[in-house]
Amino acid sequence: MKKVFIDGSAGTTGLRIAERLANRKDITLIKLSEENRKDIEARRKALNEADIAFLCLPDKASIEAVALCENSDTVLLDTSTAHRTNDGWAYGFPELCEAQKQKIINSKRIAVPGCHASGFIALIYPLVEKGILPKDVLLSAFSLTGYSGGGKGMIAEYEQENRDKLLDAPRQYGIAQSHKHLPEMMKLCDIENAPAFIPVVSDFYSGMEVTIPLFASQINGSVEDIKNIYKEKYQGAVVKYKEDFAESSFVSANKLSFNDGMEISVSGNEERILLIARYDNLGKGASGAAIQCMNLVLGANETEGLDI
Repeated sequence: MKKVFIDGSAGTTGLRIAERLANRKDITLIKLSEENRKDIEARRKALNEADIAFLCLPDKASIEAVALCENSDTVLLDTSTAHRTNDGWAYGFPELCEAQKQKIINSKRIAVPGCHASGFIALIYPLVEKGILPKDVLLSAFSLTGYSGGGKGMIAEYEQENRDKLLDAPRQYGIAQSHKHLPEMMKLCDIENAPAFIPVVSDFYSGMEVTIPLFASQINGSVEDIKNIYKEKYQGAVVKYKEDFAESSFVSANKLSFNDGMEISVSGNEERILLIARYDNLGKGASGAAIQCMNLVLGANETEGLDI
């Protein structure tokens, strides 16, 4: 029986992880009382007693938690941005390649991918890996997400009775082009230029759709080459290629809400190509990915406790 601690269990991601672990027979949760939840010494004790600890915290607090953990056997899974580009940490997206999966399995420090970054990396990494896209490619990316990605504050903002009418329409953000997920997008895909990134939050709880447009002149190959690369790479239980996942010519961003999988597809035509990833920002984009990584570390079924 492995001991698991969730540091930051009151946050959106922490709560979803706790829900997924509630019925597990192979782990026991270390829980802190409400009054001790933010107590440094109580957290230190829990972190060092745990076999596995999830850090569901802001960046600064995650860095602090890592410093508090002196037990070299404790596996830390950090859901913050703090360690995603740190070479000493395994990036928690096992579908990239077998070497990445083995790195996660053997690591004591695992950085859970960002929600927007998960879709971007799933789409672009294989194409750079196979030489379809050059490393100096100039890209743009559009990402539509549910409001739960903004945490408890944004959830309360959207769900209050007399809310601002501005929330009725989709809202673009990150307009200064300095979104916190850009560094991991570049590093993991091994590309030289940050994409022009267009994240949009809309009036639905959870779900995400990342779309990357390409012109035929940008790629070293054809649309069929891209499809075949995805078909070969994404055959697992969590990330799957789908030939066509549109619903009557529409693609709904919340189709996989409360699901922990990811769908990859290619649309458009031979001249203008759309690469699309669809998943839940709180699933494969956060807590589901964290649980998947934990399962790999434990040697359990990769989808144990996930909704696929």
